Amino acid sequence: MKEKSELTGTRVDRGIKLLREMSEEGKAEILLGVEAFVTLLMQYRCAIREMETKLNVLNEEFSLRHERNPIDSIESRVKDPSSIIEKMNRKGHELTVENIEAKLNDVAGIRVICSFVGDIYYLASMLSAQDDLEVLKVKDYIKHPKKNGYRSLHLIIQIPIFLSDQKKYMRVEVQFRTIAMDFWASLDHKLKYKKNIKNADLIVEELRKCADIISTVDNRMQEIRDMIEKGESE
Repeated sequence: MKEKSELTGTRVDRGIKLLREMSEEGKAEILLGVEAFVTLLMQYRCAIREMETKLNVLNEEFSLRHERNPIDSIESRVKDPSSIIEKMNRKGHELTVENIEAKLNDVAGIRVICSFVGDIYYLASMLSAQDDLEVLKVKDYIKHPKKNGYRSLHLIIQIPIFLSDQKKYMRVEVQFRTIAMDFWASLDHKLKYKKNIKNADLIVEELRKCADIISTVDNRMQEIRDMIEKGESE
């Protein structure tokens, strides 16, 4: 069996040979495609920064008014190229920069972790009311959980970025979860990729039960939070 380094070297040699055999027009087309793809990923990173700024402003304003932060943490990412290619192929779309931008809603993603369910809907409402962005789609997996128990509020938001020569609207998927929902989703994701598990159906059912328990705790914590706030105002 060939060593991995030897196989990699063979692929590189083949790639170099193909490039040498291509016309100048063909080489230029590849380079332009790579440049356009890199530019698109840069624009998605800019969109994430714009969205993070809006969320941080809302968090700071809420903190000033209510003496607590609705946001526990914010995580963001731009899909890596291999994930983008895999998803485009899976959905049967031709792999072009234009199609990536037109067909995929989650190339840029932000996960907002909140302490309370009420904070999730507050932040989503405040974002939706801002006139320089547009909420294109809402998937409420808190009120309508997935069959496996997954809970989260997903918004597809179109937000402007300001480049040197243009204003451009980019799509960002924003996921809102409580700390407990995020804990469950993280473990579910890790277990999902385990192979050759015995009693898989039983484990799936146990995970769903855990999701229900977590939801009950989230709702109870919200009720306690409301009781405290009511007591403070009286």
